[in-house]
Amino acid sequence: MLAASIESIKSLQSQLKKLDQSIARVLDGIPNTLQSVPGIGPVLAAGILSEIGDIHRFKDQASLAKYAGLTWSKHQSGKFEADARKMIRSGNRYLRYYLIEAANSVQRNLPEYRAYYQQKYREVNKHQHKRALALTARKLVRMVDALLRNNQLYTPERPVKHT
Repeated sequence: MLAASIESIKSLQSQLKKLDQSIARVLDGIPNTLQSVPGIGPVLAAGILSEIGDIHRFKDQASLAKYAGLTWSKHQSGKFEADARKMIRSGNRYLRYYLIEAANSVQRNLPEYRAYYQQKYREVNKHQHKRALALTARKLVRMVDALLRNNQLYTPERPVKHT
């Protein structure tokens, strides 16, 4: 029984390795704008690109975020507007998944995103990680949109030295 389980695991690992290699081969033919971002590897890049398709079908980054379901519904009446709002349930759940996973990875690799995540984490007492990750993913949408629209590689911001 144990030997059969071990063989099954080895077979699955082999299939997973072949799948990763296949994804990498497909991505070789596509400009690697997203893979230039620290923390976004071939699997996340492939997932994001496949779910977005042609970036030019979206008017701007806000419409891309809405398509991904990374926007929040409004609760208001007259002059009252609720502070606690829920993320919309509509949108492409696969794209939302890839963007949230990418945001989690990017916030571990880029200081700017780490600081943003930590700031959003400290702002509330409930659902801290989930909220901070969703807001970081929303910030990541702006970068993904710009990189794909301009077909450029990620370059970290460098401080300007004044002489």
